[in-house]
Amino acid sequence: MPVESGSSAAARQAKQKRKSHSLSIRRTNSTEQDRSGLQRDMLEGQDSKLPLSLRSNLLDLFSQIEREFENLYIENLELRREIETLNDRLAAEGQTFEGADLAKGALKTKASHSTSQLSQKLKTTYKASTSKIVSSFKATTSRAVCQLVREYVGHRDGIWDLSVTRTQPVVLGTASADHTAMLWSIETGKCLLKYLGHQGSVNSIKFHPTEQMALTASGDQTAHIWRYMVQLPTPQPVADISQTPCEDDVDFSDKDEADGEVDGPNDCPSLRVATTTLRSHQGVVIAADWLVGGKQVVTASWDRAANLYDVETSELVHSLTGHDQELTHCCTHPTQRLVVTSSRDTTFRLWDFRDPSIHSVNVFQGHTDTVTSAVFTVGDNVVSGSDDRTVKVWDLKNMRSPIATIRTDSAVNRISVSVNQKIIALPHDNRQVRLFDMSGVRLARLPRSNRQGHRRMVCCSAWCEDNTSCNLFTCGFDRQAIGWNINIPALLQEK
Repeated sequence: MPVESGSSAAARQAKQKRKSHSLSIRRTNSTEQDRSGLQRDMLEGQDSKLPLSLRSNLLDLFSQIEREFENLYIENLELRREIETLNDRLAAEGQTFEGADLAKGALKTKASHSTSQLSQKLKTTYKASTSKIVSSFKATTSRAVCQLVREYVGHRDGIWDLSVTRTQPVVLGTASADHTAMLWSIETGKCLLKYLGHQGSVNSIKFHPTEQMALTASGDQTAHIWRYMVQLPTPQPVADISQTPCEDDVDFSDKDEADGEVDGPNDCPSLRVATTTLRSHQGVVIAADWLVGGKQVVTASWDRAANLYDVETSELVHSLTGHDQELTHCCTHPTQRLVVTSSRDTTFRLWDFRDPSIHSVNVFQGHTDTVTSAVFTVGDNVVSGSDDRTVKVWDLKNMRSPIATIRTDSAVNRISVSVNQKIIALPHDNRQVRLFDMSGVRLARLPRSNRQGHRRMVCCSAWCEDNTSCNLFTCGFDRQAIGWNINIPALLQEK
């Protein structure tokens, strides 16, 4: 059976491409004429309150979008034809090779290898071009169920941070730009205590691992340690909120401001005096956390340094310097004397205090923009989020490169990782909250519509591992914190 030569096949392909291109041009021109006539008919025949010029512009934009999709579809068809042609050539060359001698066989093997590489490249290009359209229509067979349980409203300004106590009674703490920190009953949404000791925005709140003590960081260049005593009220029946699959929410409206001015809880007791005040920074203290055991704390500041303090004496133990720009977050390991600090210099640093005589530091440059947070997991992992719209999972034993990278469509703020389920909660600037597993597979997106969810930037997320009605909390600049019940099916977790 004669085999078509490479030059004649290439000429035939070029001729077919020119022919199909000319046909598509003629078809496009005629289609555009038909569209213009159709637009005029639609504009004259429809009864609309929109101005005629605006309606015409809208129709023109939609027609441009349709032309783009049409061109992409034609390009995909041409790529598919080229792939089929190359596959035919490969099959033909394989038949010729069987009866050839060794010298010719070597040449044909080389040609076949280069042709197969080109075929693979065309297949990859075809898959990449079509995945942009196909991925939008993928349906998941098993979905996580996310239910909004309760809203915690009472702050007069945006909420920067939140945390859940690790001891009984289990309460929710929030830190706000209104210069206050509040403790809330998780089950009732009632404010239990308001801390008024700071003179600036309260940027962070963390609870002592074993005692009823809170650590807050503020824009007044200080960090405060204060004791609290609260009594939980009687739980009220939870409102009947239908369970919402996380992927099916529709954003019907966009309320940029909260509905009216929200007054703080009038019957909420207040606390004004700190047990310990930590003063060493020359700039805003943006975050603070307790080291394991609760005898030391670490603070991160815009003065480009992180400070390690002794809680009992309030003395400065170490000043952790090295970042080139302002720090954005700090976090401590739950079981080891390890600290991670993140910065606007696109890096995060791992500080090791396990040896009392010396502390070491490792610098990691995995992001291209501000690292907004980096947190430890119970295992040997660090998860970092950035304004470059990525989240990276790192292995503490080998941190030369991330073991997983999550790419998103918006800047990522203070993330959190569930201890039990190892699920990463990502709060975004675009008001979304997404859930991923440690391998980078997306599990869910929390609902956001005109009925529920955040209306402004989501600043922070925090998991609650206790047996409460909520197991995830989020807060944002819509002045509220929200408690969610997240039910991840076992099938999704195994994936």
